[in-house]
Amino acid sequence: MTHTQAAPARGAAPLLVPLLAGGLVAVALGVYGRAHAPTGFAVGLAGFSGPLAMKAWLTTGAALLAVVQVLSAMALWGRIPVTGSWVAPLHRWSGRLAFVLTVPVAFHCLYSLGAQYDAPRVLVHSVLGCFFYGVFTAKMLALPKRGLPGWTLPVLGGLAFTALAGLWLTSSFWFFTTLGVRF
Repeated sequence: MTHTQAAPARGAAPLLVPLLAGGLVAVALGVYGRAHAPTGFAVGLAGFSGPLAMKAWLTTGAALLAVVQVLSAMALWGRIPVTGSWVAPLHRWSGRLAFVLTVPVAFHCLYSLGAQYDAPRVLVHSVLGCFFYGVFTAKMLALPKRGLPGWTLPVLGGLAFTALAGLWLTSSFWFFTTLGVRF
């Protein structure tokens, strides 16, 4: 079966486990981020001037790779006229790399800062971070399932993209426009 052919619909029942698992991941991250006493210890990667710069640039990289994800998914589903044996590996590897780029950012946010709800931008950012990992979990668990409604992967992928775009706006865009473009 190719990506352009929809699997026979059996209803949304096969989605129950992926959606429940994704919901549990999102809630667990939010509870941990709120209950955990932030250390204030900055986690950073070599080459950046500080943890905020690291977070801004890694999130920017993940967001750019998310655009590659959307375009390659559209090609795989026949929505744009791009074909080739390279499209599926590009989709898989851009997604893997985007996810890997988010891990040090999320670790720093949860470990050093915790979930914060005192300012609107930070509240939205904290909620979107938890939501992103929840919907990502649901999408990864839904991928190998057969018989899902045809809208499943596009909707979950679109939600992951939207969450990542929101994370970029509430972190990297804020950083670059408030503190300037710096490494």
